Amino acid sequence: MPRFRNRKPHRRWLGCLFATLLCLATSHPLAAHEGRHPWSASWFAAQQDYGVTFPDNIVPPPPPVTLADQTVRMTVRLSRGGETLRVRFSNRFGKAPVTLEDIHVAPSMGGDGVVFHKQRPLRFSGSARLMLAPGEERWSDRINLHAADQTELSVSLYVMAPTPVVTTHSVGLQTNYRAPGNQVGAALLRSAEPMRAYYWLDAIDVAGVLPPMAPAGSRKDVVMVAFGDSITDGAGSTVDRNFRWPNLLDDRVRSAGLRRVSVVNAGIAGNRWLHDGVGPAGVSRFGHDVLAVSGASHAVLLLGINDIGIGQLHPPQAVSAAQLIDALRISVQRARQRGIKVLLGTLLPYGGSGYFDAAGETKRQAVNDWIRAAQGVDGVIDFDRIMRDPQRPSHLHPSFDSGDHLHPNDAGYEAMADAFPIRWLQR
Repeated sequence: MPRFRNRKPHRRWLGCLFATLLCLATSHPLAAHEGRHPWSASWFAAQQDYGVTFPDNIVPPPPPVTLADQTVRMTVRLSRGGETLRVRFSNRFGKAPVTLEDIHVAPSMGGDGVVFHKQRPLRFSGSARLMLAPGEERWSDRINLHAADQTELSVSLYVMAPTPVVTTHSVGLQTNYRAPGNQVGAALLRSAEPMRAYYWLDAIDVAGVLPPMAPAGSRKDVVMVAFGDSITDGAGSTVDRNFRWPNLLDDRVRSAGLRRVSVVNAGIAGNRWLHDGVGPAGVSRFGHDVLAVSGASHAVLLLGINDIGIGQLHPPQAVSAAQLIDALRISVQRARQRGIKVLLGTLLPYGGSGYFDAAGETKRQAVNDWIRAAQGVDGVIDFDRIMRDPQRPSHLHPSFDSGDHLHPNDAGYEAMADAFPIRWLQR
């Protein structure tokens, strides 16, 4: 198997962490004689309940947000391109219906601007209005649209009636916008207010065309899902630069000329394997955020440091290394049963962070020892070895530390992406 590269709550530190957490191309009709590939995920944002955060109000929940007579414009960077796309919206955690209207997708011009003449309206069973019941998710009708690899798209929608924001991805690390009135069709928004979250938008799939007489081997697409917490979500990286490690891996995929490969991000900052809080527990969301991702064929699992650290701050939710190992083992088995190849990432050093202690470090080492020797997985990326300070192995290397001693900076995320065995995606 390959190997690659104070007990009291720290309210001020956690407040900073929580702030971090909150922190189309032209139309191209398909030729009648060509077949279509099945859908493949090209962008993904794991959803969470906006108002549910850390246990026992270690950090108070964020102030409520309600939209009324407002436009929301959100920008995403696709991984692989395609000839056709569809967009999904989610009211997964809502307790009341949500109605979204006049939804458009267009190539982004940067900031709140879109390419005006390339806007496309989205329809849902032919309707321009999308009504989502509590817990419901819906895909748009397909759009025939040629989008190149790593195209940046903006999705704009209008909310007319007062609507509480519940289902979100809070750490977007992308500047999105809210603006008054219905400005969905505008090239530039008037009186736009920036935000860094995604509201209701959770996935974009692409489908290409299958040329006649294509070899059988060319028919298999690869969709790699990066599953984790804030380190996968990119906390500590530069906003609007797509410097999360899965994005930087996607850059390597494009540079290597790999075709029909997507890299999508299923990280939730603050997430844990065993307890709900900032996002559902990893063991419960794994089915939705890995197994059910369109075309998922590969996965990298990097989760557990918050289980250790939050458990230190909130002893009723303390977990053992054995419990974390069981969560990993079960999730690997579930993925393998679905034919998904799995890599495990060792937990990064976190010495000096606000929830570090010696007992937690012992747990981290035990989990990493098990990962390095794990059976029944396709490989291990030893992020711990790559990212640690040789002089203080429990700490991040200073050149990779964003400053909070927990999250990497841009250089750290680049080192993580460079450690990924890219040939594994060619299997």
